[in-house]
Amino acid sequence: MAGCGLPRLEARMLLEQVLQKPRAWLLAHDLDPLDPALARRFGELAARRLAGEPMAYLVGEREFMGHRFAVNPDVLIPRPETELLVETGLAHLRALAAPRVLDLGTGSGAVAVSIALARPDAQVLATDASAAALAQARLNAQALGAANVRFALGDWFQALPAHEPPFDLIVSNPPYIAAGDAHLAQGDLRFEPRAALTDQADGLSALRAIVAGAGARLAPGAALWLEHGWDQGPAVRRLLAQAGLREPASLRDLAGIERISGAKL
Repeated sequence: MAGCGLPRLEARMLLEQVLQKPRAWLLAHDLDPLDPALARRFGELAARRLAGEPMAYLVGEREFMGHRFAVNPDVLIPRPETELLVETGLAHLRALAAPRVLDLGTGSGAVAVSIALARPDAQVLATDASAAALAQARLNAQALGAANVRFALGDWFQALPAHEPPFDLIVSNPPYIAAGDAHLAQGDLRFEPRAALTDQADGLSALRAIVAGAGARLAPGAALWLEHGWDQGPAVRRLLAQAGLREPASLRDLAGIERISGAKL
């Protein structure tokens, strides 16, 4: 690890990945010689990290809501701020027995699976327009024991099976970065799936589509909660109100940023 150019923590994580051994084992064998093939593999991963590739893709997982989700470049990397979406959704479901939940654009499945694990009595449907993302979400559900999640391939509400009953909660973390936003060329975003980040328009087209279609899919008293960009709260609240949904509101994340907005039918 010494001299690889990476911070010590990142180097250790990559070595754990290469050796498939925990930190305690590494500490107990820190003077053992490294097999040349494994040394080359470590060097390859270190070079990719130095080029900016996200650690989550290199080690193949990221923690979210206390669970480890497998990730790859087909899906967005789960982020701590998205936990607010899950926590808010679960709070809405608290008084409901056997609730029905829809997660639109599930990606890795982090939101849908986390809700399903917290509420084993829930019926959760997770959709995505990407078959590769949906496959990864299905693997995560299986690995984490979330047997109460179904999956459907398609674009937003078009993915829903015919005659699907209404939902008590709809959640989504859709692409909301505007085309041409400088952040798309910075940091981890350079390596994440572009279609999951931006709508290639003003950043609101996916949010508009979800809000417009939600009313017909929500049960009476049900809630819709959406993650959005740091400055999109007012626009999303207007969309919710224009769609006839009640009590549009936004909630701030730990950084004080309006992170999610929602309303009730």
